[in-house]
Formats: sequence, C-alpha cells, structure tokens
Amino acid sequence: MLANLARFCFRKRKIVLGAWIALLLTSGFLQAKPGADYRTEFGLPSSESQKGFKVLEDNFGSSGGSFAAQFVFQAQQGVHDPAVKAAMETFFATAGKLKGLTVTSPYTAPGALQVARQGELADKLAYADVALDSDLSQQDLLAYRKKLIAAQPKIEGLEILLGGQAFGEFQPPETELIGLAFAVVILILAFGSVLAMGLPIGTALFGIFVGSGLLAIATQFLSVPDFTPFIGIMIGLGVGIDYALFILSRYRDGLRAGLSYEDATVDAMDSAGRAVLFAGITVIISVLGMWLMGLKFIQGLAVGASVTVLAVLAASMTLLPALLGFAQHRIDITKRRGVLASAGLALVFLGGGIKLPVLSMIGALTIVVAIVGGFFVPALKKIVPHRPEKPLRDTIWYRWSRLVQHRPWPMAIIGFVVLALLAAPVFSLRMGFSDEGNFPKETQTRRAYDLVAEGFGAGFSSPMVIAATLAAPADMQTMAKLQADIAADPNVAFASPPIPSPDGKAALIRVITKSSPQDIETGRLIDRLRNDLVPTNTEGSGVHAYVSGAGPANKDFASYLAKRTPIFFGAVLGLSFLLLMVVFRSLLVPLKAVIMNLLSIGAAYGIVVAIFQWGWLHSLLGLGAGAPIEPFLPMMLFAIVFGLSMDYEVFLLSRMKEEFDRTGENASAVADGLAMTARVITAAAAIMVVVFGAFVLEEDRTVKMFGIGLASAVFLDATIVRMLLVPATMELLGARNWWIPNWLDKVLPRINVEGHHHEALAAPTAATATMKV
Repeated sequence: MLANLARFCFRKRKIVLGAWIALLLTSGFLQAKPGADYRTEFGLPSSESQKGFKVLEDNFGSSGGSFAAQFVFQAQQGVHDPAVKAAMETFFATAGKLKGLTVTSPYTAPGALQVARQGELADKLAYADVALDSDLSQQDLLAYRKKLIAAQPKIEGLEILLGGQAFGEFQPPETELIGLAFAVVILILAFGSVLAMGLPIGTALFGIFVGSGLLAIATQFLSVPDFTPFIGIMIGLGVGIDYALFILSRYRDGLRAGLSYEDATVDAMDSAGRAVLFAGITVIISVLGMWLMGLKFIQGLAVGASVTVLAVLAASMTLLPALLGFAQHRIDITKRRGVLASAGLALVFLGGGIKLPVLSMIGALTIVVAIVGGFFVPALKKIVPHRPEKPLRDTIWYRWSRLVQHRPWPMAIIGFVVLALLAAPVFSLRMGFSDEGNFPKETQTRRAYDLVAEGFGAGFSSPMVIAATLAAPADMQTMAKLQADIAADPNVAFASPPIPSPDGKAALIRVITKSSPQDIETGRLIDRLRNDLVPTNTEGSGVHAYVSGAGPANKDFASYLAKRTPIFFGAVLGLSFLLLMVVFRSLLVPLKAVIMNLLSIGAAYGIVVAIFQWGWLHSLLGLGAGAPIEPFLPMMLFAIVFGLSMDYEVFLLSRMKEEFDRTGENASAVADGLAMTARVITAAAAIMVVVFGAFVLEEDRTVKMFGIGLASAVFLDATIVRMLLVPATMELLGARNWWIPNWLDKVLPRINVEGHHHEALAAPTAATATMKV
C-alpha cells in the first residue's frame, strides 16, 4: 500500500504538490477569517467549588462569583478625590455594561474593604472585584481588554491596571524561530546538503500550517484553549522533522546502493515510511489519550494536537515523496550559493526569534546576494564536496555500540542511576496553579498583583467564599459562629460577617488569607475549612456550606487531574506495549521500551520540579521560587514526550529487527542498527532540544516549563536511553529480546514496519542507478 502510494506521489508530483498548496492556501484563509473560537473551560461540575458557585449564581447573581479579575487603581491625590471618584464610577459603569462582566466597586458598601487603609498606599490604592461568566471565550476577554483600556479615564496622578489572569494577554511564543535557525545549521552539518536540510523543514511546516487550519475548524465544535496552536507547533515541528529525516535518510541509502530515484523513493516509503506511519499512529494515540481526563478543554487540546500530528504525518506520506520526485539527484548536490542562502535563512529565523530585526535584514540580504550572485559569480556556482562516507563498522556510533556491549552491566547501571537521581525530585511534586506573581514584572497583571499584595496583603488578590444554603432564618446564627471560627484561624487575614441573600435562603462569607494563592499554606487552609471548620459548625443544622472561590476551584481542578492522570498513563502505556509487541513480535522489547521511556520522562519531571518548584536556577531563568507545578503539565508532557520518544524507539528498533531478521545475530544487529540510525536520531534530537529549549527565553512561566521539560526529556531519551541503555540491555538479553510464546505469536496480527529494504537492494542495475524520471 505505501509502496503504491509513494509511486503515485512520485509520478504525479505536480498534482500532489498543487493539492498541498491548495490546502495551505485554504488553511491560511481559515486562520485569517474571524470566527475561530478558542476558549478554556475548567469547570468541574461535581466539585465542591462548583457547587458553591451554583449557590452564588442562584442566590446572589454573578456578583458573588469567583472574583476572577480586578480593576486596580492608585491615585496620588487619593482615591476619594471627587474627580477620581467620578471618573472611576463612570469607568465601572462602562465596564458593567459588557456582557458577562459584573463589577463590585470600592465605593459601594459591599466593596468597602477594597480601599487600602494602612501604610504608604492608604487611601491611595483601591480595587474593584470583577466577576466573569464562565462562558466568556478568550476572544471575548481580549476584546473586553481592549475596550477597557480605551475607556480608562485620563486624569493626572491616576493609574488603572487590569489585574487577574483573565485579563492577562497570552503572547504566542516566537522563539520556535530560534529552533528553526539551528535546525538549518544542524541539518546542513549532519547531511551536507541544502535540499536534505530544506525538505524536512518544509514538509513539517506544510503539515503544521494545514493542521492549524483544521484546528480553526475544530474550535467551532470543541472547547479548545488559546495555547493549543502553540502546543501544535511544538509537537508538529518535533514529529515532522523526525519523520522526514528518517524517510530522507533511507532514500539516500537507496541512491547510494544504486536504485533509481523512483525506486529509492518507493523503498524509503516501504521501509522507513512504515516505521513513520506506525510512530505517527502511536503519537496520535498518546495525545488522544488525554481524552480520558474527562475535561472539555483537555479534550479540545488533545484533538487540536492530534490534528496537527495527523496533518504532518500526511505530509510525510504524500508531500515528501512528491518533493523527492522534484529533487532526484540534486538531494546530494550542494552549491556554495545554496550554503550561503541557507546561512541567510538561519539568520532570518534567528533574528525573528530573538526579536532583532537587523539580523533578519542581514539574513534576507544574504539570501538575495546568494540568489543573484549565483548567476554571475563563478565561485558561488561551485559544488561543495561531500565528506567520504565511512564504512558502517568504522563509524564512531558502531564503535560506541560495541564499547557498551562489551561492558553492558556497568553501562546499564550508570544509565539507570543517572535517570533515577534526576527523577528523585518528582516525589516532592506539588501540583497547583501559580498566581499572578509569576507574570513578567512589566505586565499589567503582575503590577496589579504586586500593588494589591503591598497595599492589602498577599491573599487579597484571590479571596475565598463560603457559600451556603439556609433552611431557616435561625441558620444565620450558625453562619455567624462559623465566621468567628474562620476569623480565628492563624492564616486568615479577614472573614466578613455573613451576608444574606435577598430572599434569606442563602448566605456567604468572604475569606481573605494571609498567604498568597499559590502558597502551600493556602491549600492547607482550604483543607482545614472543608474537613474541620465548616462541617464542625454546620453539623446538625440546616446549613449546607461550600468552600468556593478561585483558590478552592484551582485546588479541586488539581486534585481531579491528579486522580485521573494515572488512568491516562496506564491506558497509553498499555496500548503502546501491545502495539510494540505486535510490531516486534517480542515481550521483552516493548516492556523495556515502556520502562525506559518512563525513566526518561520521570527524569524530565524531576528537572522541572527542581527548577520551578524548588527554585534551582530561578534567578538565572527569571523565575520566582516556591510555585507549584501546573496540574495539566505532567499529563501534557507525558503525552508529547512519550510520543516523541516512541518515534526514536520505533526507528531504532525497526533497524535492529531488520538486521536481526537478516542475519539472526543479536549482537551485530544491535550494533549495526544503532550505527545506521544514530546520526539521524542525534540530528533530530539536537534540533528538538534547541527548538524546545529556546522557549526558556519566553517570559511566560508555563511556556518556560514546557520548554525545559520537553528539551530535557528529548535530550535524555536520545542520549542515555537510546545510546546507552538500549544497547546495554539488548546485549544482556541477547536473542531473548525477540522471544515470544508460539501461541501468542499465532494469535497476534502481523504488522511489518521493516519493509522489504534488503530485497529492494538485492540487484540494482547500472541502468536504474542513473535513470532519470
């Protein structure tokens, strides 16, 4: 099937390329057209916090909500200055007219405590609580943000800041361009060919852009978070360049063995293409496994990321063989003008990534010089000579594999110990949401947070609410006693007297903590309220009280994910084990693959915990110390990294299995398989480490976390796991690597990812070696 598809795409390359260009243009239209509806729905219908929000909504209106944002303002002349007060009340009225937004003004009785009373900011700082309806999308909030900034009064000495994460504008990362710049350099150095550099990058970009168009359609049917395109770009670049590299490498092997261009393309797709297809399916399964979490925004994220992988996989299966049909013999021919143009392209990408336009301009000028000069300057037309290919068993990778195989026990122990030590911090993992104190210092969100913390206290930016239904008027006395006990808690800065609803059937108590929202003490206070103070005071009464607000909702969300994540892990690992067992007809190979992937991912988790939770290197990276790890990050890192690591596993093991089936010798099959794939795996991994590592330069803490986690996992997987643990353990197990019980071998379906590479190379003729199509 793949052979026929490859032959069709090669022969009908103009049609295939035209179809992909049409898809690209359609995707651009879909992304440019207004209507993509990105939204993040965190709701947990069965949680205590959601029950509290329901009580507030039913009995108090949205003004009793979660206080998701604030309008923070300070005035040198004082917030009660007549001009300031009149201007701010007008601003609040304007904001209150926006659908789904309710403002509690500090100039009203319910907001009387929202004016600073002590310190240098006394009567000069105040804030208005802003409750937002849960059905507002990211696009709605961005539009509101622009309108609110435009509506702010211009009075000397008055400054207004939009506080809260709801009004924090998400900036799509641009540092992936740094990764592309280094990808150009790494591929040129590794393969010595401009086309061998351009085809993987071009194929990946085609798939990513088409996937983005499909994602825009998906937002009409699913709750898709606004950062999904960023995740799609990350994973799309990773798998796209990997897939194209492995197919391209096998194509060049075929040419060197004397196959025609068409036969080399067909052979590459029928061998490496099979592994790519299987690896892509594994990645999609891994990502779609997030659907098991049962949350709308995670399900939207899973679909969005898998759509991008599917588009990139389709590009590798169809567009790449068509492009090989255009490239033919030129895949190994590089002229000096091509190298110069590639250097210019790298500068363009690098300048865009580090936001240095001058560098991009120099790069663009270099490209123009290379193109124009290539027609007139003879020196630029000269072909760059290739380094002679070493025999397989003279390469450094073959010698390294034999070194590891001669000392398998020490090498295996060293690898396992290193990964175990790096994974150790995972045992202190604390999942939760970081607060606005982790935003970049120059943003409105961070400045508003700092001002509120300075003028009121760390807990004022995210108050909690005790929302309760009452059976009788006498239940207000129960609420009063509950309020007194809460106010006496050592971590409570303020607990308001019970506020009854207009019909007297409900009441609420506002609670301000002394600690910040992300502080571990805040989480302990929520546990004390739910497990001790609230049930002790309401037992036997007609009061049904719920601890709610942004902090408790975040804690509920983190707890829910913590319970569901092992299910997700188990499902993905179990299914991957079964797939690998079917493909490689072995019990031990898939078991080792799962264990070693878990070790590398665990080590990446440990690095993330040490840096972002413990605070290692926090000053160097511009981070705050002591913040928890976002609860969705372990799940998403696992899905992405497990998919990428399985790519390397499939590519490496398929070559080893291919050699073992050909020779029947395990030791030589392991060494030869590693030597054949090591250069490509190393180049692909180096690109991914740079692509992901570049996200450390972004200002957003979560983006930095993704970057470090992914870069660490890929680096460890491509070095310690693939180059150390795999050859060591394969040597220790010997022929048992490929053992499977006869009865199981008979009932399992057969999937051949090795293809018929050796048959294709059996008898190439001189005619086919030079044939042009």
